[in-house]
Amino acid sequence: MRVKASATVLAATAALLVTAVPAHAGTFKVTSNCDVPWVSCSDEPELWEMYNSKALSTSGGSYTTSWAEFWGDVYDYDGTSEYQGSTLETYRYIFNSNGSGAAQYVKNNAGSMQNCSEVNNYRVYFNSGYGGHSQYIPHRDAYADCVWYDLDSTLKNNEASQHFA
Repeated sequence: MRVKASATVLAATAALLVTAVPAHAGTFKVTSNCDVPWVSCSDEPELWEMYNSKALSTSGGSYTTSWAEFWGDVYDYDGTSEYQGSTLETYRYIFNSNGSGAAQYVKNNAGSMQNCSEVNNYRVYFNSGYGGHSQYIPHRDAYADCVWYDLDSTLKNNEASQHFA
């Protein structure tokens, strides 16, 4: 009798597990942190992360490389995740489809940075979470073009986060 009761409980438990609805996960690829629903951008993206170094990014006045755009602090260039109700949404940062580096993941893949802000300076860091070696990227002058800097030898293809400086 005890074996039959145990078998009934086991069968009922298995039926519940089979019919349970799992939480769904969604992964999205975006070229700007301002495209992430829970990231609040109070301005247009102003720090452009370029796939190539400055010398290899243009030809005849046109971009030949891909870029991604960011505003504000970015804890991890790999992307960000957050639960939206019971659904885990993950947004991965990629370079746009403009040229070399198209659709590649941003983290540890950049050669240079353009700062298009008139007021905000940035630091780009070796580690996620604003740690390790960093490089200062100053803002542009009013009415001037974006300032463009090659990443130093430590950060080139090894950049992981950015922060207002």
